[in-house]
Amino acid sequence: MIGFYDYTVILTYLSLMSGTIGIMLCLNGMGHPYLGMFFLLFSGLCDTFDGKVARSKKDRTTQMKKFGIQIDSLSDLIAFGMLPACIGIAMLRYTMCIPDLSGVTRYLLTHYTLQTQIVLSLIAVLYVLAAMIRLAYFNVMEEEDQNRDETGAKIYTGLPVTSAALIFPAVLLIHMLIRADLTFLYFGVMLITGGLFISKIQIKKPQNKGIATMIFFGAVECVVLIFALKFLKK
Repeated sequence: MIGFYDYTVILTYLSLMSGTIGIMLCLNGMGHPYLGMFFLLFSGLCDTFDGKVARSKKDRTTQMKKFGIQIDSLSDLIAFGMLPACIGIAMLRYTMCIPDLSGVTRYLLTHYTLQTQIVLSLIAVLYVLAAMIRLAYFNVMEEEDQNRDETGAKIYTGLPVTSAALIFPAVLLIHMLIRADLTFLYFGVMLITGGLFISKIQIKKPQNKGIATMIFFGAVECVVLIFALKFLKK
């Protein structure tokens, strides 16, 4: 078989598989955006450590390193580009069950006009396009070793695509907890996030403390999401 299958690529493969499953759940039936969010968080966790795991192998060949860079970006496009977009599309047609004090379950389904659906779908498409451009640009700069500032510190030009793993779960949690239709907010955040992907802002690569902070917030989002889903009895 072509490709590589040692431990250095396992997390990247898991991230892509998680993103793909999340997409399938979001587009199945009426859609399951909340379940899709779990897979987005898991992909983010895998991406946090895949580079460290890959660099732990001392005898990696140049071909293995280049292969790792390519599959990482391809996986990120699925997990942090396509999956958040599909979660948004699922929110356009999702039914939420909310038990009230009387024990009666209410079904909330917001209907959007065709024009609104077209505009929001276009935002989702542009978001995926921005993610792809950001990832391709990063690969070019990485190959030329230009992802550094004047001090030699590692930097990102444009918001990293993987930041989607923390941004969109936060928006969806607000959507659930206040029991209001915040679909437009979700797509608004998607539009802004996509713009930041291809902006010229420079962000230093997080070190251990920053990584630990992101993992903590991701874990909090996951726990709150679990309790919120249980409470709403979706």
